[in-house]
Amino acid sequence: MDLRTLRYFTTVARERNITRAAEKLNMSQPPLSHQIRCLEEELGVQLFIRGKRRLELTDDGVLLLRRANQILELTEKTAQEMKERKNQVSGTLYLGLVEGRAPYLAANWIAGFRQRYPLVYYNLWNGSSDDVVDRLRQGLADLAIVATPYDMERLEGFPVGDEPWCAILPRESALAKEPGDTIPLKRLVGQPLIVPSRGSRVQAIRRWFQEIGAEPDIRCTMSNYVDALALTEQGVGISIFPQTTRTPSSLVRVKVITHPARRAEYVLVWNREGPTSRMVGEFIAWVRAWTRDHPSMDEAERGERIL
Repeated sequence: MDLRTLRYFTTVARERNITRAAEKLNMSQPPLSHQIRCLEEELGVQLFIRGKRRLELTDDGVLLLRRANQILELTEKTAQEMKERKNQVSGTLYLGLVEGRAPYLAANWIAGFRQRYPLVYYNLWNGSSDDVVDRLRQGLADLAIVATPYDMERLEGFPVGDEPWCAILPRESALAKEPGDTIPLKRLVGQPLIVPSRGSRVQAIRRWFQEIGAEPDIRCTMSNYVDALALTEQGVGISIFPQTTRTPSSLVRVKVITHPARRAEYVLVWNREGPTSRMVGEFIAWVRAWTRDHPSMDEAERGERIL
């Protein structure tokens, strides 16, 4: 099983058709079919269910596709890193992002960095903090913006921003119709809540409520904010997420949670082994300078604790 065969397989899996895949690969159909059969024989599994017009992946095929994509992506990244060992700062920066303020921070950094280093390209990937960190550990990302807390034994990093935690309310709910853009935490007691699924985050929210002598009624946990928004729009519950983690919707209203207020903190992290290239090191230095020039909290907000 070599890289060429994996590329053949992923193309067939994507096209679901041998003829179209052969056209994409600029080869004839019989040799491609032969390569796929040889791969199945080598692995001892069936990768496709062959229909008259369309191929479908088997469970083994789905697993191989996931692994093959990771292998090919890591191979491409390694080849680019070898090219970057020259003096010129160029190549592709792989950056993992959580939802919330992270995409906006990354956009600001890239906008400035690309003016200094126009030969650098960017590959952004979004997911939960756990997913993003896992991608970083596998070598599929150079850097990541995650929410605290994070594994400080394996990762190195520094704070890059923060924002208040908010309640996302169904627009027709009584709480949404109350005046003002803030809501005391006690008003959420007894309400069905939708919160991020990260274990440390759930525990932090529980401790937050315990400070006012209450227990949150967590009905649902979500790794993807879009799912939480969909449930909130339908009146299933109230979502608790960082302020900028929201998609404009006429069916919800967003209020900052106060008394006590909490803030979500974001950090830029990388593996403790250090930056993998000069390009990555230069980007880290750029972000450090940008962060010093753009503090995220004013003096009145510094008293708020990080959740």
